Amino acid sequence: MASKMNAQTSFITALNFFAEAGLLKRIKRSGWWVAGIDDPESVAEHCFRCAVIGYYLAHLEKVSPYKVLIMTLFNDIHEARINDLHKMGHHYIDFKVAERKVFHDQIQSLDSKIKWEMRKLRQEYDEQRSKESIVARDADILECLIQAKEYHDHGFKGAKRFLHKAPLYLRTKTAKKIWRTSQNWDSHRWWQNIVKFER
Repeated sequence: MASKMNAQTSFITALNFFAEAGLLKRIKRSGWWVAGIDDPESVAEHCFRCAVIGYYLAHLEKVSPYKVLIMTLFNDIHEARINDLHKMGHHYIDFKVAERKVFHDQIQSLDSKIKWEMRKLRQEYDEQRSKESIVARDADILECLIQAKEYHDHGFKGAKRFLHKAPLYLRTKTAKKIWRTSQNWDSHRWWQNIVKFER
């Protein structure tokens, strides 16, 4: 009976964690408001494509795709509690301490094995010493660059400013090559190659 109650409590904790993660679907990436974009993508949307990019980069950089996926998926989980803060805000507020505290509190009640892995990988990501952590960070930056390029291609000229400084932070060969390729890439083209318009 006790083990059944423990399992139920564990599942309720998990459900609460899932619900909290779901908030990221409604939290907007605030940096784009500065660029004049009224309805930018959500944090969850950013995390999803970041994970896709991270998976791809991990294979080409010959590092663990699993570790990179976990790092990219949970990198912004703290924003469920303290929202996304754009770079201007970071200039005035040291958000790193708050991020670490929130993450600690978020995983505190999770299953011990899950909590241990998440804590270990988050620390590894923050330290930026392992190859996986560098790939995961590059995936985050590259996702922002691709998003900026898409916004710019859709007519949001303010997004172009992001395209100048952010590439300097890329560290892997693959991410740098993809970024260079993207500068002459038409972000609308991929679907036009699939859907042929009738004349």
